[in-house]
Amino acid sequence: MARYRAGLETRGRIITATRDLLAEHGLEGTTIQAICQRSAIRPGSFYNLFKSKEEAILTVVREAIEAVDPDPEGEGTDTITELVEAYIIFVTEQPTLARIYLQIAVTGGVTDPHLHGRIVRHGDWRRKRFADALLRSRADLSPAGAIREAERILATLNGLALFRALDAGFDFTGHARELVKPAGGSPPPP
Repeated sequence: MARYRAGLETRGRIITATRDLLAEHGLEGTTIQAICQRSAIRPGSFYNLFKSKEEAILTVVREAIEAVDPDPEGEGTDTITELVEAYIIFVTEQPTLARIYLQIAVTGGVTDPHLHGRIVRHGDWRRKRFADALLRSRADLSPAGAIREAERILATLNGLALFRALDAGFDFTGHARELVKPAGGSPPPP
């Protein structure tokens, strides 16, 4: 039991160090050496818990996304508007993590099979959440139609997030909210 607790404590120190280094120095300044120094561990301890720096970073990103999740238990109570608002909150309140996630998804997701699998699984999970929310709110959609609509919304959100990463003045929130605006109506309130 003590060994398990020590592993959890080490993991927590690594996550905290990674989060702090990302905020202070970005992706390039967050190295395994810096993470190990900041968390007062040896590289072997790091590799016992994470396969790579990117895996530790994706864990930090996942925790930030979970922190704004409207239905963290996954009980199917969230709406499409709530899911889009959670995406908005993540991108606007955690811009460094959002940018880093995009960087890792594009670079590591293409070149590293382990990261590719992790990013694809996360994308599949998000697509299912969005499709389920769409099915609950729109009787005109079939399951296949909900998946297509979820893919369209997520692809648009990802593209908008990329524009936001490149230009902090880009109206990410306004464009994102238009995705769930009722025909002829105003976007839902935040």
